[in-house]
Amino acid sequence: MLPRIITRLLLTASCVTAFGMAARADNWPSWRGPGQNGVSHEHGLPVQWGPGKNIAWELTLPGMGGSTPAIWGDRLFLTCAEGKDLLLACVGTDGKLQWKRTVGSSTRGKIRTDEANEASASPSTDGKHVYAFVGSGDLACFDLDGKEVWHVNAQDRYGRFQIQHGMHPTPLLYEDRLYLNLLHGGGHWVIALDKATGKEVWKVARPTDAQGESKEAYASPVLWQNGKDAYLVVLGADYATAHRLSDGGEIWRLADLNPSAKYSTAFRIITSPAASPDLIVVPTCRGTGPIFGISPAAKGLLHPDSPGVLWHNAKGSPDVPTPLIDGGLVYLCRENGLLSALDAKTGQVLYEEALHRARYRGSPVLADGKLYLTSRDGWFSIVKAGPKFELLAVNQLPDEFAASPAIANGRIYLRGFEKLYAVGR
Repeated sequence: MLPRIITRLLLTASCVTAFGMAARADNWPSWRGPGQNGVSHEHGLPVQWGPGKNIAWELTLPGMGGSTPAIWGDRLFLTCAEGKDLLLACVGTDGKLQWKRTVGSSTRGKIRTDEANEASASPSTDGKHVYAFVGSGDLACFDLDGKEVWHVNAQDRYGRFQIQHGMHPTPLLYEDRLYLNLLHGGGHWVIALDKATGKEVWKVARPTDAQGESKEAYASPVLWQNGKDAYLVVLGADYATAHRLSDGGEIWRLADLNPSAKYSTAFRIITSPAASPDLIVVPTCRGTGPIFGISPAAKGLLHPDSPGVLWHNAKGSPDVPTPLIDGGLVYLCRENGLLSALDAKTGQVLYEEALHRARYRGSPVLADGKLYLTSRDGWFSIVKAGPKFELLAVNQLPDEFAASPAIANGRIYLRGFEKLYAVGR
């Protein structure tokens, strides 16, 4: 009897070990992670770090950038500027630069003197190829060893960008296509490309009556998905719209983001939507902008009082960080470090608490029941997930950060303007 018990215990331990290894083996293939929602399923991640503490390695990068790394297996991919060249770089999980390739070029330096630059859109990978878009309009596909597969320029195809702070949406990689929105003063388009060739699959105009700088948008397209059902959500130029993946046709359109009664010509939207199977969160801009909870089953033209709008808060939108939905809650990180949690069903604010006071550009991520939040000046707040605020730790690194954290294989990767940091054992 004893050997059978021991055998059973050993088998159980083996299963637990195998499960733990599997749980730590998530890739982070795009800006918002494996589920395109900012959520990682890994456990046992560090809560505290800093110089000399839980830093596995740090690597000085070829140049500045604000893109979040895409991670697959033992490789990380990110964009950066080296002189006038806009690069895609590959870094091993051992902290060594494996290769760098030129995607485009630009003589523009930092945006607004001290923000990110033309290497701000994040790359994506499917484990076979990696796709990178930079502010010059260049979009390229490489294999994992750095061989270019195809290259196109969106300005050559779709017209010159007319946007004050540069074109920085992260293309959405889903199944066999790349989806891109280009919303600027010279035109408004939603586009699908064949990921194997870069050829256009479809292009649809996205009408708007926005005026002034409100024509310009910096948000990235987001995927709503529930099983086999999926569509694209695009935000900016005074509207949020949902588009069929098959042909780009509109499913619903949310109006009154920038109400005519108090219309602002400077209502540029930077933050992106967030989606879960039963909710789409539409933010707008700055702390005074409204935020909406939309039913994924909505159809047609929507206003704040339409049946497809589940809730509507008149203010409280983040400016740059994208909302995060998880566990029946919506988390919002404002540009000044004000963190709030909302009930996902009603939009009721459950708490609103101040983090380290600074600018916040990176979007929150969640793993192991914890929120990881990044300030521009290198402070990281770790907050317990849930309806009550509990600050677990505050850490600092000597760098500037516009990228969101990326989590893979038991480590947190933090991309600064100068260095890439691997947090973990």
